[in-house]
Amino acid sequence: MSEINIDAGLIRNGGAELSRTDEKLVEMSNGCICCTLREDLLVEVDRLAKAGRFDQLVIESTGISEPLQVAETFTFEGEDGRSLNEIARLDTMVTVVDALNFLRDYRSRDRLHARGESLGEEDQRTVVDLLIEQVEFCDVIVINKADLVSDEEREQLTAILKSLNPRARIEAATFGQVPLDQVLETGLFDFYEAAKAPGCLQELRGTHTPETEEYGISHFVYRARRPFHPDRFYDAVQREWSGVVRSKGYFWLASHPSIAGSWSQAGAVARHGPAGHWWIAVPADRWPEDPETVALIREKWQDGVGDARQELVFIGMDMDEDALRAGLDACLLTDEEMASGTLVWKTWHNPFPGWPKAGRSS
Repeated sequence: MSEINIDAGLIRNGGAELSRTDEKLVEMSNGCICCTLREDLLVEVDRLAKAGRFDQLVIESTGISEPLQVAETFTFEGEDGRSLNEIARLDTMVTVVDALNFLRDYRSRDRLHARGESLGEEDQRTVVDLLIEQVEFCDVIVINKADLVSDEEREQLTAILKSLNPRARIEAATFGQVPLDQVLETGLFDFYEAAKAPGCLQELRGTHTPETEEYGISHFVYRARRPFHPDRFYDAVQREWSGVVRSKGYFWLASHPSIAGSWSQAGAVARHGPAGHWWIAVPADRWPEDPETVALIREKWQDGVGDARQELVFIGMDMDEDALRAGLDACLLTDEEMASGTLVWKTWHNPFPGWPKAGRSS
């Protein structure tokens, strides 16, 4: 991302153990491989493949790149209609975690701009956004600098990472030394599996990794079939949820009974907003036509409320599940509030930003 390619300089000066040849070193300093450089990457990989001298190519993308987009690079078609998939196979996605700093950074509220790293002025991602993207979408997690933490700290960090991405293999390393067969020619990458790997999704499906409980890592799903009072739920999310490492799902606000709210929290950073309409608010003739999707909708259906619901998964370290459940229960409408009906609910103030004003698609 910088104007000066430091890594390229180190390679030229023998800072990395590479074959000493006169091969041209291609610097791609004017952007990232997953956007402006996709065409350049396609051309260069094509050249290297045709040379017939290499078995594997390791791409170390910038530390602030999104692995999903890097993977999508392999399906990007160049001007001639060709894609990387025709000449190379994406074998393994590897994320390297700093054992000493991961949890500290995970608790940070800093934006990438504050760390001097970003994809430009419009990049509003936080450090935590990046950590989650890179941990949840990979096949192998390398915990580097393992020698700088205690065995207990390393085991706890491993348990947290396993809860965030149950699918990934985890390797401890010092100075980046990892057996090559753990990161090369593993055959682990599967786009579909990677996309559904996050631990929060596993928990929603009722599958999680019980071995993490030994280290105080636990999971639970909060479900309810009545809406939250917007003011009470807003107050609840302003308070720290002690021990919660990751939470994600959907919520239902009484002030906007037809709209599903999306929730995603990692560390000290939470994202939320309207995600679309509950299917009960959508005319039947506008429903999906494929039976599988309709079956998924019906699976969550309940008389009177349809698919509208609270469904939030929590992953945390030494969480007080009972207290968290009680706090969320207190946000639900009381029997008296339920009896007042949607016409009254829609008049209530909604303090969450970005939602339609009362009376508009609510």
